[in-house]
Amino acid sequence: MSVGMAVPERDLFPPQKICMAWQQRRSVGGGLFNLGNTCFLNSVLQCLTYTPPLANYLLSREHSQSCAKQGFCMMCTMEAHIEEVLSCSGSAIEPTPVINELPRIGDHFQLGTQEDAHEFFYYTVDAMQRACLSRSSNWDTTSQASTLIHQVFGGFLRSRVTCLSCKAVSDTYETFLDIPLDIKAASSVTGALEDFVKPEQLDGGNGYKCSKCEQLATASKSLTIHRSSNVLTVCLKRFDAFSGRKISKVVQYPEYLDLGAYMSQAPGEPLLYSLYAVLVHEGSSCQTGHYYCFVKASDGRWYKMNDASVRLCAIKTVLCQRAYLLFYARYYRV
Repeated sequence: MSVGMAVPERDLFPPQKICMAWQQRRSVGGGLFNLGNTCFLNSVLQCLTYTPPLANYLLSREHSQSCAKQGFCMMCTMEAHIEEVLSCSGSAIEPTPVINELPRIGDHFQLGTQEDAHEFFYYTVDAMQRACLSRSSNWDTTSQASTLIHQVFGGFLRSRVTCLSCKAVSDTYETFLDIPLDIKAASSVTGALEDFVKPEQLDGGNGYKCSKCEQLATASKSLTIHRSSNVLTVCLKRFDAFSGRKISKVVQYPEYLDLGAYMSQAPGEPLLYSLYAVLVHEGSSCQTGHYYCFVKASDGRWYKMNDASVRLCAIKTVLCQRAYLLFYARYYRV
């Protein structure tokens, strides 16, 4: 457990059972038919299917063999989907079981309507997290963060406010499932991460009420990654929150990313992540246009997944996309 954070009352999933490397090497799976504005769903499902620690666990069928949840269970749904899509290499399937559950994944999702792929990703992962907590939702926050899903996708951010008058420090922690990066002023993911952790000064009307010196004071506020995730999902904020217009600029991203410089405490050795999926949007707004993705399969090769189409591609093609979502897995040098 990271320094400064509460100790969980209980670990809901043994961390040693999470396997970051593919346990089964097989041919790339099939494509997904577009059943009417479902490219957002198809691209997210393909990125999740090729997330090694999630796929390893679901392919073991350990979840479905012990699941006691009545009715809809996102973990059971994903388990069945991943098994089916990885068993139909050279063809394509209809992701009907997932589409039929759209309103349960997020009650605002509507069949036949183009949705934001990032939003669908977040709600799908959250639905899997709820399934893992179905018998233990009353646990404290740090215990809830010990499920398989949160150990794969989740981490903790630390917000630190330092009073510049008395030097008192106040830390708060919050969970995350992805890291949203502002790209308006950044030309690369590393540059956007530097902006993400850059201290902000609180003063004037935005001053900080210090509990120690009991006055409105100038303070410094910084956000850092306190506990990193096994899978790092980066969302490049391409859509303006007010106008909905898209920022189409090129933002460079590496195949290997060292997260050490953005942590609360610098690790003693590189904190490396390896790119394994890239989700792309073409069009002018997140509710229009087209989504597709690139994934690294268990055979170590990259493929472009465009609905029912599955095509082998080169890493140089993968790295020159106008990416919307980037998926990195924790990487350990051998």
